[in-house]
Amino acid sequence: MHSVSVKNLSLNFGAVSVLKTMNLDVEEGEFVVLLGPSGCGKSTLLNCLAGLLDISAGEIWIKGKNVTWAEPSERGIGMVFQSYALYPQMTVRGNLTFGLTIAGLPKDEIEKRVARAAEILQIGPLLDRKPGALSGGQRQRVAIGRALVRDVDVFLFDEPLSNLDAKLRSELRVEIKRLHNQLGNTMVYVTHDQIEALTLADRIAVMKGGVIQQLADPHTIYNKPTNLFVAGFIGSPTMNFLHGKAIDGGTAFQFGDHRIDLSGYDGGAVGNREAAVLGLRPEHITVHATAPAGPSLPAEVEIDENLGADSLLWLKLDGQSVCVRVPVEGRLPSGTKVHLGLDIAKASLFDAASEQRI
Repeated sequence: MHSVSVKNLSLNFGAVSVLKTMNLDVEEGEFVVLLGPSGCGKSTLLNCLAGLLDISAGEIWIKGKNVTWAEPSERGIGMVFQSYALYPQMTVRGNLTFGLTIAGLPKDEIEKRVARAAEILQIGPLLDRKPGALSGGQRQRVAIGRALVRDVDVFLFDEPLSNLDAKLRSELRVEIKRLHNQLGNTMVYVTHDQIEALTLADRIAVMKGGVIQQLADPHTIYNKPTNLFVAGFIGSPTMNFLHGKAIDGGTAFQFGDHRIDLSGYDGGAVGNREAAVLGLRPEHITVHATAPAGPSLPAEVEIDENLGADSLLWLKLDGQSVCVRVPVEGRLPSGTKVHLGLDIAKASLFDAASEQRI
């Protein structure tokens, strides 16, 4: 039995199709991240799971129960919103206990749940403060705590860290992962931040235009993207794309006047293709003073961007810009002529017409 199942779900706003015949199964205790650009439908899907939006077609199952038309309170979920949504006139304790009190839980049970949530989230000293006296990170902990005290099996997170600064986002990201490891509850998490997705998820559902483009573990999503959209969306900086064609029965890639040997490519049968795209992550390209053994291309250094732990080299290659991640030592001045070694075993090859991975 899946913890959460979405079956042939569609959602239309008038004539506009927002979610298109979507299917998604989330296993018990799994951390699934819905990732995509603004407007792709990820928060809309989460609101459908929560019961905040009525779907146009399909079914939603939670813990083996069809909850398609159930009220939010009957779905057995706890939701954490982007905007915290705390009651400003109540203390932290009041925010945590309000829903439980309305539900009629015994006082001792409420106190036990609040104490447990406060210990897990380290907000014990904040219980008598009001939200206005808390930092952004503390407010988000309280918002998570309010979901936690409901003692449910499925937690839904709608971009909970997007209002925080970079340092707090990093800290709370670790805490959310620690929380999942500790509780083992099923979590569905919405974000447009690929770092959050890659670090938190057991599996990532990359969305575009109301459709899941790829659903897989972070390693597969990053190293074997299913199409050009996923390849370009995941990774910072993005994957480098070389536009050319597959020749010699698919054993080589023609890029301008350069022939690149594809014999080490870890993919399907390539064959001859008049239009193809070779994708390489910045860390899968090496920089050499002279042409190395194996596939390589001549280039010229344009910008050396020092990031502290390493550097990003931006190079000109036959009129297009290519990014390479290199050690910070031995910086290269602009205009330096170099040769780029290509790790074809870790490359991605796409059909230019269908944009699908070969």
